[in-house]
Amino acid sequence: MSIDVKQMKSLALAYMGDAVYELHVREYLLESGKVKPNQLHRSAVSFVSAKAQAAVILHWLDNEILTKEEVAVANRGRNAKSGTIPKNTSVQTYRYSTAFEAVLGYHYLLKNNDRLMSLIKDAIQLSEGWQG
Repeated sequence: MSIDVKQMKSLALAYMGDAVYELHVREYLLESGKVKPNQLHRSAVSFVSAKAQAAVILHWLDNEILTKEEVAVANRGRNAKSGTIPKNTSVQTYRYSTAFEAVLGYHYLLKNNDRLMSLIKDAIQLSEGWQG
């Protein structure tokens, strides 16, 4: 199957990025050994929540960590209309978390593994640091 990732809908990119990031966060938590098995889910949520993801993408945008191409993908993700209203977060936070997921999904589907892993590692480090 051949797909044109650059023409994909932003919500499709975000859908993939969400799964990829959650998988890497879970792997990180298991490898770190810091988290007891019954706390794994709660710990994972602190990384993959809309609030945490929005904070990461805003940090990247404010510090010009993303390329022009990544900023364009993020903007498309942020502006995508999902049709759902978030329950526990603001619409703005939800849209920025979608932007974060879209960037990760974009790199995953393009098989830009080095850049994908660099962004994921940075996101995890930032989230870990903000948790104290």
